[in-house]
Amino acid sequence: MMRQPFELPDFYVPYPARLNPHLEGARAHTREWARDMGMLDPGLGVWDERLLETMDYGLMCAYIHPDASADELDLITDWYVWVFFFDDHFLEVYKRSRDAAGAKEYLDRLPAFMPARDGAEPPEPANPVERGLADLWARTVPGMSADWRRRFIESTANLLNESLWELSNIDAGRVANPMEYIEMRRRVGGAPWSANLVEHAVGAEVPARVAGTRPLHVLRDTFADAVHLRNDIFSYQREVEEEGELSNGILVFERFLGHSTQEAADAVNDLLTSRLHQFENTALTELPPLFEEYALDPAERLAVLAYVKGLQDWQSGGHEWHMRSSRYMNGSSSGSSSASASEDVHAPLGRVLGGPTGLGTTSTRIRLAAGLRGPGGIRSFTYRRYQPVEPLPRDGIALPYPVRLNPHLDAARRESLAWAGRMGFYDPIPGVPGPGLWTARQNEGFDFALCSARIDPEVSAPELTLSAEWLTWGTYGDDYFPVIFGPTGDMAGARVFNERLSAFMPLDLGVTPPPANPVERSLGDLWARTAAGMPMEARRAFRTGVESMTESWLWELANHMQNRIPDPVDYMEMRRRTFGSDLTRALSRPVNDLRVPAEIYGSRTMLGLENATADVGCLINDVYSYQKEVQYEGELHNCVLVVQDFFTCDARRALGVVTDLIASRLRQFQHLVATELPVLFDDYGLDEGARAALTAYVAGLEDWMAAIQLWHERTRRYVESELRYPVPRGAVPNGPTGLGTAAARLLGSVV
Repeated sequence: MMRQPFELPDFYVPYPARLNPHLEGARAHTREWARDMGMLDPGLGVWDERLLETMDYGLMCAYIHPDASADELDLITDWYVWVFFFDDHFLEVYKRSRDAAGAKEYLDRLPAFMPARDGAEPPEPANPVERGLADLWARTVPGMSADWRRRFIESTANLLNESLWELSNIDAGRVANPMEYIEMRRRVGGAPWSANLVEHAVGAEVPARVAGTRPLHVLRDTFADAVHLRNDIFSYQREVEEEGELSNGILVFERFLGHSTQEAADAVNDLLTSRLHQFENTALTELPPLFEEYALDPAERLAVLAYVKGLQDWQSGGHEWHMRSSRYMNGSSSGSSSASASEDVHAPLGRVLGGPTGLGTTSTRIRLAAGLRGPGGIRSFTYRRYQPVEPLPRDGIALPYPVRLNPHLDAARRESLAWAGRMGFYDPIPGVPGPGLWTARQNEGFDFALCSARIDPEVSAPELTLSAEWLTWGTYGDDYFPVIFGPTGDMAGARVFNERLSAFMPLDLGVTPPPANPVERSLGDLWARTAAGMPMEARRAFRTGVESMTESWLWELANHMQNRIPDPVDYMEMRRRTFGSDLTRALSRPVNDLRVPAEIYGSRTMLGLENATADVGCLINDVYSYQKEVQYEGELHNCVLVVQDFFTCDARRALGVVTDLIASRLRQFQHLVATELPVLFDDYGLDEGARAALTAYVAGLEDWMAAIQLWHERTRRYVESELRYPVPRGAVPNGPTGLGTAAARLLGSVV
């Protein structure tokens, strides 16, 4: 037997696993089904009956769906047999041979076996994967809504098609960076697909009108990340050491952090723990207001809660199965389940569940205590805000793009500063003591026009001024929101404030309400001047970009109300929104939309480019703004602080992680431009006009990253001497801390 490369960590398993009483029936049924589909054909060299029995997918499904009926458990088990067979078949036929062309042809046929319309006939199956998919689809979709079918088709297609991403990384010997890995693992790892099956298994679909909301996305994504990270720990030995796989979270952490395998395994388990805490926090704090906001009726609320419970059952059951299946490394460790890997997987139900405390409950209690102390647990709620800190060195940040400035910069500076005064940005805020949120002098030092001049080095003077005014508006709104709602924690008022903003961006350019504050007044002015020149689709996309940013302010407020340092993955994904990345990129997209098919922007390559770009900009901001945010604003949303909390390390060590992530995201961007963008052009058969438009858009992303770095180097927004000027009446620099002092501190600093 091969020696284990590391000891299994102490897993956080907050819910005890339960076993479905129909286990034996599912085992017998799926064995016959796999044989009928041709999966056990010795000529394929993939599986035989003995191997299928030792992997025991019937046991897995009996654990992850403990309340499913016998027929439902049979169907679900067949689905998992099919997906694992696909994975192993793809490995044997395409990954080992590096046959990318054959893999693409093979994958391109599979969607035809999942017709969205009733009555559509799939082609004749040519192999066990196609035969199994056709059979399963016909047994699964009756009774399911069109929305569920669409979501299930999408997640299945992602699961299948992103196998090419793994194959391309193997060919290039390339290990992904942590953020790229998390994003891509969701697609190729299959857990979002599993989440769709949970709805089928529990007989409760998520209502279509809330399926796309942040809470449901977060529940699905945290579920997916936890499933995948757990699998990475158990499968490391098989995937990395035996199969040469590069898509494994432990390997990613080894390479990115320079960790030993044991340290990397522990770090992956910490991230798994944090994602489980994020799942719990979302379910407890974000679902209740969602139910009210969308006025879900009792049946719809019960359906969502049944789905949440189904995801919890999956987590606990999946852990127990990993501890038992011959597919994985699951030898003993101090944190292992009480159900040993050597235990007979065919044991009678009574023996498996025997004992006064139930299956795995002793070790679960031990792991529960460790998990509560881990990342995302109690310690993430106990941080003392407004601690004095030093500004961080910035010499570790280097982008390879030259400085190019728009020649109309000086005019844009003058006009955007004057515009801010007309909009009331320098006026006192009613109900808030002291002078205005900004002064003209402070705004001049911020120099948002400089950022616009680097983002758009070739646009006309009016366009540059408009861009600078949008950056001014977004930053003022981001400063205004916590001053008004932070001290009181008035979430209801904050939601009303946010909802009103959309009324100042009418798609038909119609009448807007009377503005109640400078944020509304300036938004209405900008929208009327910006949207008038846009086609409707671009107008809609731009408004969505603005709303993406303003809605994220509610997320920040909710974390401040809980005094909660966010989970690292949730932070990175929401940081793109709080930073306004969608808004600023949307300004450059309308010209291209006329020539580029809309689905291009939803492709993996384009999403990868945009997300990598956004992360570079956001993380640069976090490095420069660390002292301003942490010491003067009591901010919890800074990646350096998030890394400090996750690794329990000092700011310098956290800075090293953040700067490494900036560099790795930039390398990913360059890799996508060099290797995947040309393939995207060919796959979609784009003409020269579309190729030129996309090439220009990508060059615009490079300009955007360069602008972020240049602006942070030259703006006075983060200079320490400016942070103490002016001090409002009654405020004491570095004085009282805690809830309710944020307004005084914000007004006493350059915000």
